[in-house]
Amino acid sequence: MGRKRGWRSAPAVAFCAIVLALSGATPALADGAPVGGDIQVAQTLGDRELTVIIRRVDPIPGPVRVDIVTHTGSAPGVLKLRLTAGSSFSEASVTLGVTPGFFGATLRADQPGPWELAIDDGQQVARIPFVLAARVVSPWERATYGGFVAAGLLLLVALLVAVRSRRNWVALIPAAGVVAAVAVAVTAALLSANTPAPPAPGSQLDPTLDNVTDAYSNLQLSTVDFSRPPVNLTVSAPGARSGQPADVRLTLTDGSTGRPVDDLLVHDNALIHLVVVSPSGRLWHLHPIRAGAGDYRVRLTPPESGTYTLSAELSRRGGGVQLVRSNLVVAKGTSDVPAPTPAGLGERDVDGKPVDVTMTTADAGSPSTITAQFPTADLQPWLGMLGHMLVVGPVREPGTDQFATAPIWTHVHAMAPATPGMPDRPDESVAAYGPDVPFTYTFPLPGRYRVWLQAERGYSVLTIPAIVDIPAVGGTP
Repeated sequence: MGRKRGWRSAPAVAFCAIVLALSGATPALADGAPVGGDIQVAQTLGDRELTVIIRRVDPIPGPVRVDIVTHTGSAPGVLKLRLTAGSSFSEASVTLGVTPGFFGATLRADQPGPWELAIDDGQQVARIPFVLAARVVSPWERATYGGFVAAGLLLLVALLVAVRSRRNWVALIPAAGVVAAVAVAVTAALLSANTPAPPAPGSQLDPTLDNVTDAYSNLQLSTVDFSRPPVNLTVSAPGARSGQPADVRLTLTDGSTGRPVDDLLVHDNALIHLVVVSPSGRLWHLHPIRAGAGDYRVRLTPPESGTYTLSAELSRRGGGVQLVRSNLVVAKGTSDVPAPTPAGLGERDVDGKPVDVTMTTADAGSPSTITAQFPTADLQPWLGMLGHMLVVGPVREPGTDQFATAPIWTHVHAMAPATPGMPDRPDESVAAYGPDVPFTYTFPLPGRYRVWLQAERGYSVLTIPAIVDIPAVGGTP
């Protein structure tokens, strides 16, 4: 009787330990870079304003769906797509129709890591870098599952030895191994909850194949400051004349080394948000294409001569959001038509429909809310937002340098409501927002400001210029 109790007790205790561990400890999931996620990137390619959507990719190897969204004014035609990573590549074509909307193609990726999507319209090539994430298993997760697997195997060995061996104590050896394996698994499961995530390739670390597939090799870098210096922006457009298309080149260099900057992140659905304001107050909200390292291009047809002011909003890897400004002088050409002076608050006609601009005016230094009231709730998100408001001021009028010398340049958003069950921001296929688009902003200085409100309806980006006057505290502007 004593022998039976001996060989039964050791594996029984081990079995109970495993059951308790499995019921009380849940192994942590991978802490590495998340797999999948739509990437939306606005691109001003030639005369087309496009939104490029690289759809969620999971697993790899697998298909990569690319949707191209066109807007009102985009010409039909064929775009050639090429997806490359080292020697691997995939090609496809997208035929854009006359009616704006979604047009897509499917390519294929055979490995995780950094990739580049090239979009060729026959005259220019936009190059969009992005990262296809890998499924990364943390060392603690490996230890957790490995411990439980080892415990299971050792339990079988303990049972087999206990049945066949004539010495009771021999069965205690694998039983002790069961307990040790369970202890390792439980400890690893507990430690995984407190282990910091590794630096994310593409947002903190420069993306390489090793960084993406073996993220935990850089775990010791999790406390490192990844910040980088600001960029220098230079703008050139040789021979730019009013009334004629001009190819504008933006050159970005590192403020410390002077080398080309090639670590921009997709920020609010674009690599660069470029705001261009003409001498009389016309506004363009453009998204230059990446032609190469630190080399961005955009096409613009300036309707008037004079000094144009450019403001570029961008985000560097580890460096945060930056706003840099520059000027561009346009010589007199075939036209020289100034923009009409915009209205103040009130109702006006935009794209054939009435839009009312209202404002809860506060003194300088206190929040004000400007609202664009559309007639119907059929607005689409643009650049991931319900609306955009560009603010410049205080301005002096008249004057050819009124915008170049304005101290305040800013970009304000009206957020789109979150959609339950949808982790990604809604794309432009959703036309169910509005009719009110509110913007809350604190004007820091009293005076006259130019504002431009933007929203999208029917794949048309609507721009509403307005003038607002902000009084000083207890007084007038």
